[in-house]
Amino acid sequence: MSRSIKLEQIDTEEQLLVRLAWACEVEGMTQADAADRFGITRLRVNKALSEARKRGILRISVDSIYTAAVKAEWKLERQFGLARAIVVPSPQDAASVTPLVAAGLGSHLGDILQNQSLTRFGMSWGNTLNLATRHMQPLNRPDLEIVSIMGGVSRGSDVNGYEITTRLADLCNAEHSFFTAPLYAGSAESQKLFLQQDVIKDMLTKMQSCGAVGLATGDLDSSLLVRDAIPSDVTATELLALGGGGDIMGQVLDADGELIDHPINDRVIGLSLDDLNKIENVILAAGGLQKVPVIAAALKRGFVDTLVTDENTAMALLDKTA
Repeated sequence: MSRSIKLEQIDTEEQLLVRLAWACEVEGMTQADAADRFGITRLRVNKALSEARKRGILRISVDSIYTAAVKAEWKLERQFGLARAIVVPSPQDAASVTPLVAAGLGSHLGDILQNQSLTRFGMSWGNTLNLATRHMQPLNRPDLEIVSIMGGVSRGSDVNGYEITTRLADLCNAEHSFFTAPLYAGSAESQKLFLQQDVIKDMLTKMQSCGAVGLATGDLDSSLLVRDAIPSDVTATELLALGGGGDIMGQVLDADGELIDHPINDRVIGLSLDDLNKIENVILAAGGLQKVPVIAAALKRGFVDTLVTDENTAMALLDKTA
């Protein structure tokens, strides 16, 4: 509805703001075209649109099932200093969280693995990473090498790092390398002996040189670690009693992002969490409210550059650290 005003009430400045807002946001004109139409500079158009937003003249409404998730992405990036956050809408059925997060990760991997400057990519293990490969389109990157970045387990073959590395390399028509060691040594002493072997040293150097890596995480209730990988002489109960919230590459963290004081962390064969700080893009993909403590711990430790999660988990993380 139009409003009646008196001639002396005309605000030519506001009138220009409205004209520019309408031209650019409704009629779809570029700022350059709007500048030509109204005989002003592009800089003046840009400043006018900013002023129109500030005054509430120009308001943007984004109406979609993805709106809240996209808003959460920006909040996560600001609050945790992330280079990128990717948030998918949360499903009604909690069992569908992992497949949805995996779909988000798969789409993101498809984007970054096309970048010719990335020549070595590291992959850990887990159901999220396994499912992510099923949401990727084939690529042709014979110059790319996919590297497994943690030791393997004898059970749960579909989510083992070896199988995931092979599947991703096949999808990308890329080379691949395996870290042929167990996830855990029998003791801290045997772990040190493993790490002294030349073949292990060479592979660790290759893993440390990755331009980006993909990680997943789990809690200590029903995770892959507890189900398929934890040493027979260790129980989840004792890890929980020491403040364990979950694991990253088999290394168990407390709520502050520190390794718990338990021998299991001295038996891990593979990249350390400190090594992750030296990798340009560490991608952590995890969703579900049960994983909030360990995701928060990883974010607090500071090695995560890109987080892929679901909306409910994102909001819980933001609330937890607000």
